[in-house]
Amino acid sequence: MLPVVLFSYFLLACAVLSLVFLPEPRAWVLSRLAGLVWGLRQSLGQTRSRWSRRYGAAARDITDARTAGWAWITERWPLWSAALALVLLPPLAVYLLRDLHVLDGYAETPLDTGSLVAKLLQGEQLVPPPPLPPEVFTTAEVELLRPMLADADRKWELLDPEFRQRLLLVFKIMKEQHGYELALLEGYRSPERQAMLQTMGPHVTNAGAFQSYHQYGLAADTAFYREGRIVISEKDPWAMRGYELYGQVAESVGLTWGGRWRMRDFGHIELRRAGVATRHRQQPE
Repeated sequence: MLPVVLFSYFLLACAVLSLVFLPEPRAWVLSRLAGLVWGLRQSLGQTRSRWSRRYGAAARDITDARTAGWAWITERWPLWSAALALVLLPPLAVYLLRDLHVLDGYAETPLDTGSLVAKLLQGEQLVPPPPLPPEVFTTAEVELLRPMLADADRKWELLDPEFRQRLLLVFKIMKEQHGYELALLEGYRSPERQAMLQTMGPHVTNAGAFQSYHQYGLAADTAFYREGRIVISEKDPWAMRGYELYGQVAESVGLTWGGRWRMRDFGHIELRRAGVATRHRQQPE
């Protein structure tokens, strides 16, 4: 179907260009149109004698133009054939070779039906991990880096179902393939809590109520869990390596990672949707 459309398009383009730049084809087309008009007039009851008196000279001109146009087509067929080939051959070659030459990064990847992502898309439902002891979120180190974390909501059921499955998939890959166990610090965040955190300053968040994906259950803040404690510090080389892997895994399942933002938030990921958080910015939330 596509070759037919391309061929028809370029035929039309050649015809239009010939009418614009070449007098003979233009005269031939005008003669055909004039003949059509003449036939319509006759069908409406106009007499031949009256038409001949008024338009005899025009009819002769039309006949001459038609003859000249046809002569141009028959005598100069190598010229217009070469021009047509010049226009049609490049796109035809591109179309025929489309599967042989693919730009880097645009090649289609075969579907891996055994991968975790494929299983997720096929409907495998992952289950949230058991909740961690509340005291791990209230240590002095955690309070210093994440104030008021003890009051944060960590209920998986309040997250958007699609986002929840993608987040759980990230948890699974990070643990099974990279040896990092993740902890959910905060998922859903009420508008009131968002507004309260905003008043604490830009080092916490610049987003107000309903300006964050947290309010829609489409964002989560996470950290690493090692030897019974939450590890958030970016000064820890082990944690920084984990954040790099975390960002790669999150992006591989279609999530946005806060580590790419101007104001980096390494533990933040979100599932963006059009029309959600209209004033949302790339900043810590």
